[in-house]
Amino acid sequence: MNRDLLSLCGPLREALHRTDYTADAVLAALGDDAHAALGRGEPVPVRRATRDAGEIGVLVRLFLLVDDCPAAEVASALAPVDLDHAVAAGLLERDGDVVRAALDLRPMDLGRGNVWVVSDLDGSMRPRVTAPDHVLGVGHASLSLLRGTPTAPTGSVLDVGTGCGIQALHATGYADSVTATDVNLRALDLSAATFALNDVTADLLAGSWFEPVAGRTFDRVVANPPFVVGRARVEHTYRDSGLDLDGASELMISRAVDHLNPGGTASMLASWVHVADDDWRARVASWLPAHGVDAWIVQRDVADPALYVGTWMRDAGLDPRDPATAAQAEAWLAHFAANEVEGIGFGFVYLRRTDEPSDVLAEDLRHAYSDPLGDEALGYLDRAAWLRDRDVLEARFALAPSTALERVYLPGEEGWRQVVARVHRGDGPAWQHEIDDLAAALLGGMRADGLALGELVELLAAAHGEDADALVDASVPLVHGLVRHGLLVPATR
Repeated sequence: MNRDLLSLCGPLREALHRTDYTADAVLAALGDDAHAALGRGEPVPVRRATRDAGEIGVLVRLFLLVDDCPAAEVASALAPVDLDHAVAAGLLERDGDVVRAALDLRPMDLGRGNVWVVSDLDGSMRPRVTAPDHVLGVGHASLSLLRGTPTAPTGSVLDVGTGCGIQALHATGYADSVTATDVNLRALDLSAATFALNDVTADLLAGSWFEPVAGRTFDRVVANPPFVVGRARVEHTYRDSGLDLDGASELMISRAVDHLNPGGTASMLASWVHVADDDWRARVASWLPAHGVDAWIVQRDVADPALYVGTWMRDAGLDPRDPATAAQAEAWLAHFAANEVEGIGFGFVYLRRTDEPSDVLAEDLRHAYSDPLGDEALGYLDRAAWLRDRDVLEARFALAPSTALERVYLPGEEGWRQVVARVHRGDGPAWQHEIDDLAAALLGGMRADGLALGELVELLAAAHGEDADALVDASVPLVHGLVRHGLLVPATR
């Protein structure tokens, strides 16, 4: 453990509070345009905006732009931090009268007020070689998992592969206790600094995957593991598992339930390969046991192999025009071709431990939506559990308030011609289900205090001259799908 860095966190936290180095204050100091430029990795507009911003401007240039800054200005902005202590701890580098950041120290708002996150510099503002034990900051994947993790109060949380500690830090806001693991000892050093700066407590354990918590169970598991799909090798611990293809995701998905308390849930990011003539849904579902888990697997994107390899090469700071980089890309793509990989899927995996036969649904959610997915996931698992032992024909339902019926018409020979009807959920993941006119009539007749589904189907069949048994066969799976996706709500009475 880097004790110099930990001992620095007390005076550093005092300095950050004194200068108001917070997400809101940085936005106010920069203004919208320069703040947007910061997000795009364009330093000049940010540098101009900080000229008259005082000490918070110094900290922005130091930690967010990675500029060379006068030592006297940095000493004033970071008081009571001793610069020699900060250099010894690895926070800063010094060259005479010039100081620069050696770590990324970033203010963020995760929805519960400001926090600070410590990680390695990523090279976006100043070219750097990505070290094998590089500790990634808060990127798009981390933010996606933050938005996709349920935040309902819970007892114990396990964060597997904590990295800079952002998921564990988030969990301290809704859990009684947090345990975080990582195989990278540098990650444990920097996550410990993140926790100390924010004056929160988490139990940090070194080790691979679930080894540090063997025999232990938790109320919730979160994980943003090294799920990059490739050859069985490790070049960067934050992304490479050493397992072939999607072996890292298979390991996490298959073993997470063993570390959940009864009723406990897991929220994870994962990747899986799309293999020629195979269904990715069946591949991922096969990693789960036939009994004891409910699972919702949500595919958010699919990349073709060339785009996937190029993206991760650039992520490592490699120049695709360099012959050595080109050789790596060639070997990676050849490995995909040898295994008939046609695409790489990415998304969320939600699990709940039960004592029932497993219920597993893997589906695409590749359209845009704005609401966080975390609470939706708990709702989905609750709805799946409700459906497990219910005869929906005996239940009453009502349309959710956000459900809308849409009909699309195109010009026809005799005026408007309907080409599709669908029900659309106006919140959450914005699911859509295409239906026919009989289904629209059935849904329109649903009331929480009305008839049971079986009775409605019989009436509808009689009114339209339809075969009642055939209409039942069509209605039951429709109702199951609409309940799972939150467009239909079971009556409570």
